[in-house]
Amino acid sequence: MRRVAPRTRLAVRHALVLCLVVSAACGSPRSGEDAGTLIVYNAGSLALPLRTALDSFAAQVPVVAQQENAGSLETARKLTELHRIPDIVAVADYEVIPALLMPDHATWYAKFARNRMVVAYTDRSRGAADIAPENWWQVLTRPGVEVGRSEPSLDPNGYRTLLVWQLAEKFYGQPGLYSRLEASAPPANVRPKEADLVGLLQAGQFDYIWSYQSIAKSAGLRWVELPSAIDLSAPEDSAQYAVASTRVAGRTPKDSLTIRGQPIVYAFTIPSDAPHPELAMRFARYLLSADGQRVLRGARLDALDPPILVGPGIPAGLR
Repeated sequence: MRRVAPRTRLAVRHALVLCLVVSAACGSPRSGEDAGTLIVYNAGSLALPLRTALDSFAAQVPVVAQQENAGSLETARKLTELHRIPDIVAVADYEVIPALLMPDHATWYAKFARNRMVVAYTDRSRGAADIAPENWWQVLTRPGVEVGRSEPSLDPNGYRTLLVWQLAEKFYGQPGLYSRLEASAPPANVRPKEADLVGLLQAGQFDYIWSYQSIAKSAGLRWVELPSAIDLSAPEDSAQYAVASTRVAGRTPKDSLTIRGQPIVYAFTIPSDAPHPELAMRFARYLLSADGQRVLRGARLDALDPPILVGPGIPAGLR
């Protein structure tokens, strides 16, 4: 066996100590501090922006984040039906919180971001060379074109897709367009949340998917920007959006909610029985701060400035 000289052993020991110091500084809680746990339930389209925000937050506050991604309606039912309570609930449609979580599970919410509906595709999609804002609906309804969408009873993107179809039929003056668009995206092409569709589009299983602009940007997809009169992005078109409506499952499988078209606005809340309320409040303040908004925008999510707080139980620390 080769013997190591004392000077060499000392150098190795110093290198090991340096590695441990660097590792502790980069990936572990600061000395003398224990990492807290933060449980976050969020919409699929918020998975990347919130993961980025949580990583940035963890660089300042020792935290171990447990993140669960699902459609916003499914996320809310984790609380109402499964009685699983996180520290943060973040949804793609702010209406989910007052409709399903208030007042039993929450007393306030913060509107913090917005989005728009788009038709996303790749260079390999059938008709990719032809599709444009003026003819997208003609391309999607061609024979052989596969279109994916998300489940309306689980995911706001799913019911927003139905609302866009209604608005498009009226906007383009094409009777029966809703039915043709529905036939282009049959039940076999429906997935639980719109984030599930991206990989299938990239793999070539779908030619087009109904998505959000933020998802298309972050995934490096191409997309068709729809007219603002139908893409659910413009507050000035709220009255026109409200003409469209659909129904989805409500608090229980026996009741239902009527969803009307309106501009896409994301929201979050801290449940009343959150297991780690102090840490949740620190993250909420960070998310609504200028730094938090900058991180969200860097992750392709259009953060509201200023955010809008709603409800009787708004915490004093957020006012």
